[in-house]
Amino acid sequence: MVARLRAAGCVFAEDEARLLRAAASTPAELDALAARRVAGWPLEQVLGRAEFCGLHIAVEPGVFVPRRRSEFLVRHAAEAAVTAARPVVLDLCCGSGAIGAAVAAAVPGAELHAADVDPAAVRCARRNVGPGGTVYEGDLYAPLPGHLRGRVDVLVANAPYVPTAEVPFLPPEARDHEPLTALDGGADGLDVQRRVIAAAPEWLAPGGLLLVETSGRQEPRTCAAVAAAGLTAHTAVCADLAATVVTGRAPRAGGARPGAGPATRTPAPGAA
Repeated sequence: MVARLRAAGCVFAEDEARLLRAAASTPAELDALAARRVAGWPLEQVLGRAEFCGLHIAVEPGVFVPRRRSEFLVRHAAEAAVTAARPVVLDLCCGSGAIGAAVAAAVPGAELHAADVDPAAVRCARRNVGPGGTVYEGDLYAPLPGHLRGRVDVLVANAPYVPTAEVPFLPPEARDHEPLTALDGGADGLDVQRRVIAAAPEWLAPGGLLLVETSGRQEPRTCAAVAAAGLTAHTAVCADLAATVVTGRAPRAGGARPGAGPATRTPAPGAA
């Protein structure tokens, strides 16, 4: 099994072989799982789960696999959520629901809502979020109930941010087995991000926080969009995870709109 996986280009063939053996109940099932992995399926889709922030996240074939770098996004979202008594958390472009589920696990009592445009992702998210959250199917804010408008304390979004011209150069595991809607962010990679950011002030509670995962290269444009929306922009980076998160703070009740002043930047020493 190890030789078969190594020949297919699996760098961690020994570890993957152990995981595949543990997931299979018969030799025939093991052979079928291995065949999918050798054919290029992401390991998480083969196993039906991903490890993320200490949780087992269900991942169906064709659903975006949560990246470890997004644990940095979860950490910042959870730190923001704990400041509210019963925070309302919204996970947009939720995919499998991993980010929202991880924030809810870290902040007991949080009121969790999530949304995605892909039906397969919504099915996974409903499994991962469970009865403690609500998942909606539709484009960004469109399927959300009106009573959430102006009530969201923490709005987290891992929207697609790969420029269209760079999608063909992604690893085959992503390019061939994850939905294009979860990868392709338009000409400069920020089409969906800009839509999330522009409408965020309508949904954030006074003092609420928007958190957007982006890349280091795209961070200046993400910050500019956040400032243009009237939110106070800040950037946090984690070199260990190659992660960049841009946040936008809504004005507090009775406060002046912050305008488009310069963004601040905080490097993180590493992963939590």
